[in-house]
Amino acid sequence: MAFSLFLFLCYLTFMFNVEKKVLDNGLRVVLVPMPNSEAVTIQVLVGVGSKNETKEINGISHFLEHMFLKGTLRRPNPGDIHAEIDKIGASHNASTSLELTDFYIKSSAKDFDVGLDIISDIILNPLFNGEEIEKERGVILQEISMYEDMPPEKVLRSLIGVMYGDQPMGRETLGTKESVEKINKKDILKYRNDNYTPGNSVIVVAGGIDKDSAFEKIKSAFSEMEKKSSSNGFEFFDSQLKPGIKIFDKKIDQSHFAIGTKAFNMFDEKKYALSILSTVLGEKFSSRLFTEIREKLGLAYYVGSTTWLLLKDGILFIRAGVSHNNLEKAVKKIIEIIIDIRNNSVTKKELEEAKSFLRGQMALGLETSNRVADFFGEQELFYGKMMQPEEILEKIEKVTQDDILKVAQEIFQPEKISMAVIGNHHDFAEKEAFYKNLFSKI
Repeated sequence: MAFSLFLFLCYLTFMFNVEKKVLDNGLRVVLVPMPNSEAVTIQVLVGVGSKNETKEINGISHFLEHMFLKGTLRRPNPGDIHAEIDKIGASHNASTSLELTDFYIKSSAKDFDVGLDIISDIILNPLFNGEEIEKERGVILQEISMYEDMPPEKVLRSLIGVMYGDQPMGRETLGTKESVEKINKKDILKYRNDNYTPGNSVIVVAGGIDKDSAFEKIKSAFSEMEKKSSSNGFEFFDSQLKPGIKIFDKKIDQSHFAIGTKAFNMFDEKKYALSILSTVLGEKFSSRLFTEIREKLGLAYYVGSTTWLLLKDGILFIRAGVSHNNLEKAVKKIIEIIIDIRNNSVTKKELEEAKSFLRGQMALGLETSNRVADFFGEQELFYGKMMQPEEILEKIEKVTQDDILKVAQEIFQPEKISMAVIGNHHDFAEKEAFYKNLFSKI
């Protein structure tokens, strides 16, 4: 009886009273009350990112994200927005990725009205002042320079460039210094007009709210948003051109490398088996990569895997930082681990432990209002529907060893493997030939 009660309580933990409503202008509103929460998150998600950009305006999605916080009609000075947010002790942020731009304010539930007033003002009434555009251009150029000095992050984007080349998928989300220098106010206004539309946006509110009251306030704040669909007709091409290996010579203390293989997009049901595969491979401290590469061999401080699930594509990544002299040894060991999983799948024990790990991560990841907002908001934006956490966990629970074996055999193929390395290395042709030969054995 006690055990059954425990399972029932776990089930309840992963169920949310979610409601979706649509304004007359087509803007989707997702409401997620969390009765025990004293906080509330208001988030605006827009289905636009660097994959929507042409080469000439590469970085404009990120540039535009910055400019929304640099003054509005009712808060004309950039500091006005931050000052009001600080007055209520709220937190806020914005981010840009390949396919998504989002903004959020998280405050005490009693300050919901203030937070809504600020975020609606940001989205609906930005000034895009010419002087502020130039100031922010300088900030972004510094951000690009800073990013160049972060090898663990830089090598991942370098790998994407190796895999996809000069396509939207292969370009930097921040843009290049050359492209950012050329973006002007006219570009920004057009890009905002084309993409920041009700049909391309979702507002999600999660936390200590009354659904009906919150919806009426959102309706009042956003109903003036002009009804239209996104007019960005740019059709991006996402196919990997060919597998490649690229070594970037840089005088740093460690070599940082990333290995990537094409996987599945976000709509493919094989993503659940892929999630378990990546978990066993390198997403926890007891993973194969961490145990073998760091604990047993002492080759790396950080090593692990992760997956990207996108609208038309998907990638499994492996990353690590090692001494220059241990690069070949570490990569050889990783290939051995990959081959073993591709030939033998994972063990029954690894499978069950991965499922337990993912359930625990799901519980921890949905403790806060901003994570709950992310969870449901992104589902609605990309899928047009929302699954409960428990529904996802049920799909994960059904994954078998054979499912993982099939996925591993599909993605771990020589013609799909690429690698990027940043470190103090020379003799590029010789080293690239070595790794091509190594990958051919997969």
